Amino acid sequence: MKKSILTILTVATSLSMNAQKIHYPTTQKGNTTDTYFGTNVPDPYRWLEDDRSAETAAWVKAENEVTFNYLDQIPFRESIKKRMEQLWNYERVSAPFKEGDYTYYYKNDGLQNQSVLYRKDKNGKEEIFLDPNTFSKDGTTSLGGVSFTKDGSLVAYSISEGGSDWRKVFIMDAKTKKLTGEVIVDVKFSGTSWLGNDGFYYSSYDKPEGSELSAKTDQHKLYYHKLGTPQAQDKVIFGTEQKRRYVGGYVTEDQKYLVISAANSTSGNELYLKDLSNANSKIITVVDNFDSDNGIIDTDGSTLFISTNYNAPNKRIVTVDAKAPQQQNWKDLIAETKNVLSASTGSGYIFAEYMQDAISVVKQYDRKGKLVREVTLPGIGSAGGFGGKKDADVLYYSFTNYISPGTIYSYNPETGKSELYRKPKVDFDTDNYISKQVFYTSKDGTKIPMIITHRKDLELNGKNPTMLYGYGGFNISLTPAFSIANAVWMENGGIYAVPNLRGGGEYGKKWHDAGTKLQKQNVFDDFIAAAEYLIDNNYTSSDYLAIRGGSNGGLLVGATMTQRPDLMKVALPAVGVLDMLRYHTFTAGAGWAYDYGTAEDDAAMFEYLKGYSPVHNVKKGVQYPATLITTGDHDDRVVPAHSFKFAATLQEYQTGDNPVLIRIGVNAGHGAGKSVAQTIEEYCDIQAFTFYNMGVTPRR
Repeated sequence: MKKSILTILTVATSLSMNAQKIHYPTTQKGNTTDTYFGTNVPDPYRWLEDDRSAETAAWVKAENEVTFNYLDQIPFRESIKKRMEQLWNYERVSAPFKEGDYTYYYKNDGLQNQSVLYRKDKNGKEEIFLDPNTFSKDGTTSLGGVSFTKDGSLVAYSISEGGSDWRKVFIMDAKTKKLTGEVIVDVKFSGTSWLGNDGFYYSSYDKPEGSELSAKTDQHKLYYHKLGTPQAQDKVIFGTEQKRRYVGGYVTEDQKYLVISAANSTSGNELYLKDLSNANSKIITVVDNFDSDNGIIDTDGSTLFISTNYNAPNKRIVTVDAKAPQQQNWKDLIAETKNVLSASTGSGYIFAEYMQDAISVVKQYDRKGKLVREVTLPGIGSAGGFGGKKDADVLYYSFTNYISPGTIYSYNPETGKSELYRKPKVDFDTDNYISKQVFYTSKDGTKIPMIITHRKDLELNGKNPTMLYGYGGFNISLTPAFSIANAVWMENGGIYAVPNLRGGGEYGKKWHDAGTKLQKQNVFDDFIAAAEYLIDNNYTSSDYLAIRGGSNGGLLVGATMTQRPDLMKVALPAVGVLDMLRYHTFTAGAGWAYDYGTAEDDAAMFEYLKGYSPVHNVKKGVQYPATLITTGDHDDRVVPAHSFKFAATLQEYQTGDNPVLIRIGVNAGHGAGKSVAQTIEEYCDIQAFTFYNMGVTPRR
């Protein structure tokens, strides 16, 4: 596209909101049109997909200037930021884990951009092991995974620059903290797993042609890197003959097996096994299809322990001999129940965490499948952890809910006793807040759970600023968790509500499938019904309701605000999948087709996607809610072009005085690894924008 097509300084529209006049940049329209099953679909802002062009860079700069000029004029924006920094400034320490002669843990003093990896020796002497705050001046280079050899003498750690999913892997002598000089580049969607001290397995794609941040990547491969050799000589273990979008491999704790998972979408995977004790062994197929989700969670000699939803939508744990590991030989160890299971292992036990209406229940089993006990948790909320090595004497788990900061407990697996390990000191009085679960009815009669959290002294008068947050996809469950940003929101008189929509994993595979492909409208209906419940029960009203979600949740917000623009005052789509006709053409987006389907599938799927795709359903003459779209310039999972095109379309068609702004984070990706400073600033801007457009002055 030629530079002349974008005239940034031309005023396209003048709108007013709370005495502010917004002069949007002109976004030039192109003539691109695609044809699907005989239907022509214009795509006038296709040029914004080119993240390497000077025109797109100029547009991003101009839009950010408009957005930050608007935000700068909000009188209470700085006070929200100050309070958020005060609350955020508390020490956060992770559960410890042992590697070799050291005990490792992550710690953040409060406002450090990235958490630091510390360690203690046997005498309790503490030292910094890895400090990612030194990786870059602005704190936007983060530490990804760390992987130690079995004896703890070597470590491979990955870094992400600017929030990108592309990683670099460094190898270090753990005792001396000296780098070996080897750097493995272009690693994506992968950890590292050591085989002895000689080398490790990792996964990646071939470097794409075109933009590294947006070009399609759809053939994942598993490699083995031998220390002391160039990366170019790394051997491909899996993925050349069998083309798969997602491939992962890891070595079992006993170093006996290489486990390989392969998938073409985010649901369903093949499973393979290689006996590492035999140099000439071949890769054996355990599961040869994508009809179920399967993972080997532990081994005992030749016995494999597998977590699966094969013939068990809510999951079960089975055992099988590695010599004949196919599905027909599986035997139930822990049978499926009415609640969804997720499993971990540690100290020679299996811990089955069940979700009962999105609330954690944890049961401990021995390796024969016998129930040892139900773990007594500190309260009602989300528990996570319980994983560890087979010889661990003590395990750790975290517990949290919407009003309780994440607290770590130690757990004695022999006695079942939990003890407080570390409780954070947060300047937030949980006794002043209430969090309760309700059930409401969606459009088709389905009962949907929702947790509503707010100050106890809140009056249900229909005028409370309310943040309705949702996701509804990819089998992901939203369980109660504390957030500093949400705490500030509630301190200022806000309500925070989270429904467990279909498409998520809260009630197993059937619940997930009920929100996919030609059933996707169920998710939007569930979200709309949640909003209507809050309004009907006087928690809030349309003038005080904001809807928010990220990634697939950004799609949720985009679809809901275009279907029911009258329902909310503010819409906050973050890093959203917003162009449903082209999402699969970017990076690894084709792997999302299990949930969405694609426009090329058939005419019915095309029409269905076009019917709710946010970019394609913005209409002239409609007043849409005040909208703040957020994305990152280094998001290579859901490329920012989705948000760019949605913003341009909304700005073109918006009727009335509600602002339509886009906030584009610099050196920011999909979310992981974002610095504390970036996170605070973004949350502050979101809340200031929301309160301002509701005409509400925060309490504090």
